[in-house]
Amino acid sequence: MIPIIETSPASLLLVAMLAYLLGSVPFGILVARLFGLGDLRTVGSGNIGATNVLRTGNKFAAFLTLFFDAGKGAIAVIIAGLVFGKDAAQVAAFFAFLGHLFPLWLGFNGGKGVATFLGTLLALNFIGGLLVCLSWLVIAALFRYSSLAALLCAATAPIWLWGQGAEDTVLLAILLMTLIWLRHAENIRRLMAGTETKIGQKG
Repeated sequence: MIPIIETSPASLLLVAMLAYLLGSVPFGILVARLFGLGDLRTVGSGNIGATNVLRTGNKFAAFLTLFFDAGKGAIAVIIAGLVFGKDAAQVAAFFAFLGHLFPLWLGFNGGKGVATFLGTLLALNFIGGLLVCLSWLVIAALFRYSSLAALLCAATAPIWLWGQGAEDTVLLAILLMTLIWLRHAENIRRLMAGTETKIGQKG
Protein backbone atom coordinates (compact mmCIF):
# COMPACT_ATOMS: atom_id res chain seq x y z
CA MET A 1 0.00 0.00 0.00
CA ILE A 2 2.95 2.36 0.53
CA PRO A 3 4.54 3.62 -2.71
CA ILE A 4 8.27 3.15 -3.20
CA ILE A 5 10.09 6.50 -2.90
CA GLU A 6 12.78 6.84 -5.56
CA THR A 7 12.73 10.58 -6.33
CA SER A 8 15.00 12.87 -4.31
CA PRO A 9 13.44 14.88 -1.45
CA ALA A 10 14.37 18.16 -3.17
CA SER A 11 12.56 17.11 -6.36
CA LEU A 12 9.51 15.95 -4.42
CA LEU A 13 9.42 19.29 -2.59
CA LEU A 14 9.49 21.11 -5.92
CA VAL A 15 6.69 18.89 -7.23
CA ALA A 16 4.64 19.53 -4.09
CA MET A 17 5.01 23.32 -4.38
CA LEU A 18 4.18 23.50 -8.08
CA ALA A 19 1.26 21.08 -7.76
CA TYR A 20 -0.13 23.07 -4.85
CA LEU A 21 0.05 26.31 -6.80
CA LEU A 22 -1.69 24.72 -9.78
CA GLY A 23 -4.35 23.20 -7.55
CA SER A 24 -4.90 26.60 -5.95
CA VAL A 25 -6.16 28.17 -9.18
CA PRO A 26 -9.89 28.86 -8.46
CA PHE A 27 -11.33 28.00 -11.85
CA GLY A 28 -14.91 28.16 -10.57
CA ILE A 29 -14.51 31.81 -9.62
CA LEU A 30 -12.70 32.61 -12.87
CA VAL A 31 -15.34 30.89 -15.03
CA ALA A 32 -18.20 32.54 -13.11
CA ARG A 33 -16.65 35.97 -13.68
CA LEU A 34 -16.03 35.20 -17.36
CA PHE A 35 -19.72 34.36 -17.82
CA GLY A 36 -20.92 37.33 -15.78
CA LEU A 37 -22.32 35.17 -12.99
CA GLY A 38 -20.91 37.31 -10.19
CA ASP A 39 -18.76 36.24 -7.25
CA LEU A 40 -19.34 32.51 -6.84
CA ARG A 41 -18.68 32.78 -3.12
CA THR A 42 -21.95 34.73 -2.76
CA VAL A 43 -24.00 32.22 -4.79
CA GLY A 44 -25.82 29.21 -3.36
CA SER A 45 -23.59 27.37 -0.91
CA GLY A 46 -20.68 29.73 -1.56
CA ASN A 47 -18.55 26.83 -2.74
CA ILE A 48 -16.15 27.42 -5.65
CA GLY A 49 -16.85 24.11 -7.40
CA ALA A 50 -18.91 23.01 -10.39
CA THR A 51 -22.00 22.02 -8.39
CA ASN A 52 -22.37 25.57 -7.10
CA VAL A 53 -21.75 27.02 -10.57
CA LEU A 54 -24.62 24.82 -11.75
CA ARG A 55 -26.88 26.55 -9.22
CA THR A 56 -26.51 29.73 -11.27
CA GLY A 57 -28.36 27.95 -14.07
CA ASN A 58 -25.44 28.05 -16.49
CA LYS A 59 -24.71 24.41 -17.36
CA PHE A 60 -21.85 25.20 -19.74
CA ALA A 61 -20.06 27.24 -17.08
CA ALA A 62 -20.53 24.36 -14.64
CA PHE A 63 -19.07 21.93 -17.19
CA LEU A 64 -16.04 24.16 -17.77
CA THR A 65 -15.46 24.43 -14.03
CA LEU A 66 -15.65 20.66 -13.68
CA PHE A 67 -13.29 20.19 -16.63
CA PHE A 68 -10.67 22.65 -15.40
CA ASP A 69 -10.81 21.56 -11.75
CA ALA A 70 -10.37 17.93 -12.78
CA GLY A 71 -7.80 18.91 -15.39
CA LYS A 72 -5.49 20.73 -12.99
CA GLY A 73 -5.24 17.60 -10.86
CA ALA A 74 -4.68 15.36 -13.87
CA ILE A 75 -2.06 17.66 -15.41
CA ALA A 76 -0.10 17.88 -12.16
CA VAL A 77 -0.03 14.07 -11.91
CA ILE A 78 0.87 13.47 -15.55
CA ILE A 79 3.72 15.99 -15.66
CA ALA A 80 5.21 14.86 -12.34
CA GLY A 81 4.97 11.24 -13.44
CA LEU A 82 6.65 11.88 -16.76
CA VAL A 83 9.46 13.99 -15.32
CA PHE A 84 10.20 12.07 -12.11
CA GLY A 85 8.13 8.91 -11.68
CA LYS A 86 5.19 7.30 -9.89
CA ASP A 87 6.12 8.54 -6.43
CA ALA A 88 6.24 12.14 -7.65
CA ALA A 89 2.91 11.65 -9.41
CA GLN A 90 1.29 10.73 -6.09
CA VAL A 91 2.87 13.71 -4.35
CA ALA A 92 1.52 15.92 -7.14
CA ALA A 93 -1.94 14.39 -6.74
CA PHE A 94 -2.01 15.06 -3.01
CA PHE A 95 -0.74 18.62 -3.18
CA ALA A 96 -2.88 19.64 -6.16
CA PHE A 97 -5.84 18.38 -4.13
CA LEU A 98 -4.69 20.35 -1.08
CA GLY A 99 -4.31 23.41 -3.29
CA HIS A 100 -7.95 23.22 -4.29
CA LEU A 101 -9.10 22.75 -0.70
CA PHE A 102 -6.84 25.45 0.75
CA PRO A 103 -5.92 27.84 -2.10
CA LEU A 104 -3.31 30.49 -1.48
CA TRP A 105 -5.22 33.01 -3.60
CA LEU A 106 -8.44 32.75 -1.55
CA GLY A 107 -7.05 32.94 1.96
CA PHE A 108 -6.84 29.12 2.15
CA ASN A 109 -10.63 28.81 1.93
CA GLY A 110 -11.38 26.70 -1.13
CA GLY A 111 -13.63 23.98 -2.45
CA LYS A 112 -14.40 20.42 -1.48
CA GLY A 113 -12.10 18.82 -4.01
CA VAL A 114 -14.30 16.28 -5.74
CA ALA A 115 -13.48 17.21 -9.35
CA THR A 116 -9.77 17.52 -8.59
CA PHE A 117 -9.94 14.18 -6.77
CA LEU A 118 -11.47 12.53 -9.83
CA GLY A 119 -8.94 14.13 -12.16
CA THR A 120 -5.99 12.88 -10.13
CA LEU A 121 -7.39 9.34 -10.00
CA LEU A 122 -7.97 9.25 -13.75
CA ALA A 123 -4.35 10.28 -14.29
CA LEU A 124 -2.95 7.83 -11.74
CA ASN A 125 -4.97 4.81 -12.88
CA PHE A 126 -7.39 5.48 -15.70
CA ILE A 127 -9.63 2.42 -15.29
CA GLY A 128 -9.78 2.76 -11.52
CA GLY A 129 -10.51 6.47 -11.82
CA LEU A 130 -13.14 5.81 -14.45
CA LEU A 131 -14.90 3.35 -12.14
CA VAL A 132 -14.93 5.98 -9.39
CA CYS A 133 -16.41 8.50 -11.84
CA LEU A 134 -19.08 6.00 -12.87
CA SER A 135 -19.87 5.40 -9.20
CA TRP A 136 -20.46 9.14 -8.80
CA LEU A 137 -22.72 9.24 -11.86
CA VAL A 138 -24.82 6.27 -10.78
CA ILE A 139 -25.30 7.54 -7.21
CA ALA A 140 -26.03 11.09 -8.41
CA ALA A 141 -28.58 9.81 -10.95
CA LEU A 142 -30.33 7.68 -8.35
CA PHE A 143 -30.45 10.14 -5.45
CA ARG A 144 -29.85 13.60 -7.08
CA TYR A 145 -27.46 14.68 -4.33
CA SER A 146 -24.00 15.71 -5.48
CA SER A 147 -22.63 15.56 -1.94
CA LEU A 148 -23.90 12.02 -1.34
CA ALA A 149 -22.42 10.91 -4.66
CA ALA A 150 -19.10 12.51 -3.70
CA LEU A 151 -19.00 10.85 -0.30
CA LEU A 152 -19.85 7.39 -1.57
CA CYS A 153 -17.67 7.47 -4.69
CA ALA A 154 -14.73 8.63 -2.57
CA ALA A 155 -15.33 5.67 -0.27
CA THR A 156 -15.22 3.28 -3.24
CA ALA A 157 -11.94 4.69 -4.60
CA PRO A 158 -9.56 2.53 -2.50
CA ILE A 159 -11.56 -0.56 -3.44
CA TRP A 160 -11.57 0.17 -7.17
CA LEU A 161 -7.85 1.00 -7.19
CA TRP A 162 -7.00 -2.15 -5.27
CA GLY A 163 -9.09 -4.17 -7.71
CA GLN A 164 -7.14 -2.67 -10.61
CA GLY A 165 -3.84 -3.78 -9.10
CA ALA A 166 -2.84 -0.24 -8.10
CA GLU A 167 -2.16 -1.17 -4.49
CA ASP A 168 0.49 1.54 -4.16
CA THR A 169 -2.19 4.24 -4.67
CA VAL A 170 -4.61 2.93 -2.04
CA LEU A 171 -3.06 4.88 0.85
CA LEU A 172 -3.31 8.10 -1.19
CA ALA A 173 -6.94 7.33 -2.03
CA ILE A 174 -7.72 6.81 1.66
CA LEU A 175 -6.10 10.14 2.57
CA LEU A 176 -8.02 12.00 -0.13
CA MET A 177 -11.26 10.23 0.82
CA THR A 178 -10.80 11.29 4.45
CA LEU A 179 -10.29 14.93 3.46
CA ILE A 180 -13.38 14.83 1.22
CA TRP A 181 -15.49 13.50 4.08
CA LEU A 182 -14.14 16.17 6.44
CA ARG A 183 -14.86 18.92 3.89
CA HIS A 184 -18.41 17.61 3.52
CA ALA A 185 -19.22 17.74 7.24
CA GLU A 186 -21.95 20.36 6.74
CA ASN A 187 -23.39 18.40 3.80
CA ILE A 188 -23.54 15.26 5.93
CA ARG A 189 -25.51 17.14 8.57
CA ARG A 190 -27.91 18.50 5.93
CA LEU A 191 -28.32 15.07 4.36
CA MET A 192 -29.24 13.63 7.74
CA ALA A 193 -31.66 16.50 8.36
CA GLY A 194 -33.20 16.20 4.88
CA THR A 195 -32.32 19.78 3.95
CA GLU A 196 -29.51 19.17 1.45
CA THR A 197 -29.89 20.89 -1.93
CA LYS A 198 -30.36 18.56 -4.90
CA ILE A 199 -28.43 18.72 -8.17
CA GLY A 200 -29.68 21.52 -10.40
CA GLN A 201 -31.65 23.15 -7.60
CA LYS A 202 -30.83 26.84 -7.24
CA GLY A 203 -29.48 27.73 -3.82
